[in-house]
Amino acid sequence: MTTNKKQAVLSLSGGMDSSTVLLHLLAHDYKVTAVGFDYGQKHDVELERARELVNYLNVNNQTVKFQIIKLDGLVDLLNSNLVKGGDDVPEGHYEEDNMKDTVVPNRNKMFSSIIQAVALSIANEKNCSVDIAMGIHAGDHAIYPDCRQEFRDADYEAFKQGNWDAEKVKYYTPFIDGDKYDILLDGQSACKILDLDFDEVYKRTHTSYKPIKHYHRPETNAYEWYSDYKSASSVERIEAFIKLGRPDPTRYADETGPVKYEIAKKHVEQLLKNHG
Repeated sequence: MTTNKKQAVLSLSGGMDSSTVLLHLLAHDYKVTAVGFDYGQKHDVELERARELVNYLNVNNQTVKFQIIKLDGLVDLLNSNLVKGGDDVPEGHYEEDNMKDTVVPNRNKMFSSIIQAVALSIANEKNCSVDIAMGIHAGDHAIYPDCRQEFRDADYEAFKQGNWDAEKVKYYTPFIDGDKYDILLDGQSACKILDLDFDEVYKRTHTSYKPIKHYHRPETNAYEWYSDYKSASSVERIEAFIKLGRPDPTRYADETGPVKYEIAKKHVEQLLKNHG
């Protein structure tokens, strides 16, 4: 069976970056198969946001196939502050050396092996080319080696060596030389093309590595997840929204409870000023 529709397999975490790649692909007329991974991350609320976003897109005439792969059995074997049972996620600027504590060993290699298998399966079934899309960007390069182009090139070469017909699959990383501001600009453009509400899209994304559970009604155990605004991942996101000149529609909180976006914004502005 052959198809004329462009095909892409996307690693969709539920964060701002990969969610924007999803919009980008849809705006460029791709049929998208999205794959999320539960590897025991503390911020697994991101997968809830990914599913919420896909549901929102599907009811707005943008069909996306989404599946979560369970790898959480690895959690006791991985040494990283980012997984459950690890030490606290550090706070501060995203280029500070202590952010290396958030590296999960070989994470993107684990993900890419599965995504490569899915992409090649689609390529062979439909007799077409398939793009593997990822939301990696320049802001990741300093701390996460598996987000650099050198890693992508080496990983793709290993994939070609280990599979027949691997040339049907290519990597597509539209933001690898950009930052989160560039990503938001592209997302803003994609929302216009797709006739989607920007705020409705981005409130269904989650970037914080230190999500905060806030109980609205403790007597019923009713709670909601909020983003922190002090961890590096949140700082980088808020900085991008500041540059964009519009408020971040996600919900923020600290140890006192939910806070207005302006409080989060002021904290990040002061941090960036101090960082120089």
